[in-house]
Amino acid sequence: MRTTLAGAFGLDVSLLQSGMGGVAGTELACAVSNAGAVGCVGGYKLVGGALSAMLDRLTAGTDRPVGVNLIPEVVGPEELDRQVAQVLNETPERVHLSFFGMPDDAVFERVAAAGRQTVVQIGTAESGAHAAAHGAVVVAQGIEAGGHLLGTSRRDDLVAALRALLPDTCLVASGGIGSPEEAERALAAGADGVLLGTAFVVAHESRAHARFKSAVTGADETDTVITDVYAIGWPGRRHRVLATTVTTDPGQPAKFIGKTVVEGKPYLVPRFSAAVPTEATSGRIEEMALYCGRSCGAISDEVSAADVVATFARVLPGPEAYKTKERVESYVG
Repeated sequence: MRTTLAGAFGLDVSLLQSGMGGVAGTELACAVSNAGAVGCVGGYKLVGGALSAMLDRLTAGTDRPVGVNLIPEVVGPEELDRQVAQVLNETPERVHLSFFGMPDDAVFERVAAAGRQTVVQIGTAESGAHAAAHGAVVVAQGIEAGGHLLGTSRRDDLVAALRALLPDTCLVASGGIGSPEEAERALAAGADGVLLGTAFVVAHESRAHARFKSAVTGADETDTVITDVYAIGWPGRRHRVLATTVTTDPGQPAKFIGKTVVEGKPYLVPRFSAAVPTEATSGRIEEMALYCGRSCGAISDEVSAADVVATFARVLPGPEAYKTKERVESYVG
């Protein structure tokens, strides 16, 4: 039976926060969950002690449902297996696993056997059907989204195609959602909730660098471009970013342009790195990967994560929204 996102997680608000690597730390994830939506921390390439430290902060910061986002294509099967094992072994059942892109079937089976919820972000109807067959909540990402892109379809077209294929699956729309009105359009296309990324980049609890946040609040959708230049660390995947001197002139040398710190370890940042500038980054921030969706035109202020959730809560379905035929029709048109 079809359920809202809030119903699937036992939440107040049918809203997921994107687990953006670097930007989505435990402070942001916990703040979103504590506000009644579903927060998600970016696991990215963390493993071992660094991942354990992050998981400890995550579970200490909220007693509500919250997630850990992992990226199968970035770490590979063996490292992903280690990450999944750590999350399952070191966190309670209220912590779900979120995958950006499709993990192997064995991963789905392992997570399900542990009694955990799985969320998978996809970019094609075929991938969505595959994830749904494994019982996952399916996030349909349109090309309006900031960050790395998993397909070539517009958000509402993909949501509508998936709803026709998967009438009972919990579908979440992602891409270009910066206002409650845009969220309503996604719901009308067939979504059961929404995922927000760019709106949370500028949240007070986000770890995005201050200049990254100000660039997002000062931009509109025409300032974003789809490119493949930020490929060091994540090759072969197009991404939507704010236009920079690097996107306009990709022939520059791939020299180091900054420094950053991740879980206490220092790293140099080369030009064309896929890494986002965080509060721990210094150097030429304006040349780095400033991931940003077309929703930026509706985002003009830096606010708290709770304020973002509250802004969208009034239009998003709650856990009981589909209990009667009339209420289903009121949300899906």
